[in-house]
Amino acid sequence: MKKYSIALSLIAALYFFPSCTTADTIAPVVITDSVSVDSDDPAIWIDTNNPKNSLILGTDKGGYLYVFDLQGKTVRALKQPGMQRLNNVDVEYGLMLGGKSLDIAVASDRDAGLLFAWSLPDFRPLTPTGVPVFAGEAERRPMGVALYKRPTDGDLFAIASRKSGPSGSYLWQYRLRADGDGGIVFDLVRQFGAWSGLNQDGDGEIEAIGIDDEAGIVYYSDELFGIRAYRANPDAEEANKELAVFGTDGFFDDREGIAIVRSDERDMLIVSDQGANRFRAFALDKDYSFLGSVALSTLSTDGCEVYPQPLPGFPSGLFVAMSDDRTFHFYHWGDVLDGLSGD
Repeated sequence: MKKYSIALSLIAALYFFPSCTTADTIAPVVITDSVSVDSDDPAIWIDTNNPKNSLILGTDKGGYLYVFDLQGKTVRALKQPGMQRLNNVDVEYGLMLGGKSLDIAVASDRDAGLLFAWSLPDFRPLTPTGVPVFAGEAERRPMGVALYKRPTDGDLFAIASRKSGPSGSYLWQYRLRADGDGGIVFDLVRQFGAWSGLNQDGDGEIEAIGIDDEAGIVYYSDELFGIRAYRANPDAEEANKELAVFGTDGFFDDREGIAIVRSDERDMLIVSDQGANRFRAFALDKDYSFLGSVALSTLSTDGCEVYPQPLPGFPSGLFVAMSDDRTFHFYHWGDVLDGLSGD
């Protein structure tokens, strides 16, 4: 993950993408309160009983998990012992724990080498001291994390990426289960994932991961190469065989955050083109055809997330993207769709 300064990002976007003018750059509906150090990745939790109480989670590299309401106001800034540098966060629904169904959030902590988990929306720690990942490896710093709920049995899995690692086993997948004391443990079930390697400047890691539960496919950004796809089910036939590679051209530089959209209008995958301050969309079809790109007001976006159904204040759905100014931006999903162009 390469972090550009705000000035360089603006220059790059205007110089290399002349269409990124004030006129065609979409403005957010909401800009959140600022985090303490460095915003990174968002996740959306929907309160199905009362959608106005839905929450946006955002990581801060100062070691905090920030929680915002739909107006972008800080509900809490969570920091528990052991948390040092939170990177990515994801949300999943319906983990069975102690006979109850829980919604959960899991975040990666790069400097601590740990994953942290909480129940939602009370944010009760499910891993009070964190869970070590990539045990026995020289490189143990987790970067990305994404959650997958297997439709056939409801089992929940976490897939984590790291700062660097061997091609073929760059990502590790863990099954989540109850520990008998009200918490959860992470059991390693597979290692997988091709990687193109670092460039001469030491850039080109794998961070962003997105999982399509419906199709059972995990996507991840091989940052300077393309988007790779594998089966999300570790027990699937040929689970470690790569299904597809796409998005290998058209990006200014890093491929970053991934958001997966399943809706009546269009199924698609959105990827942050970080250096260009744009987002590129691909169809969730056999060819992953390019649908267009859109310029948003966010700067050097690492992470993004979408909820394509109506929410209070967001009648066409909600798109959330991190901005490199310690904030997260909330957009009308319909505005993002309407802004897609062919470049």
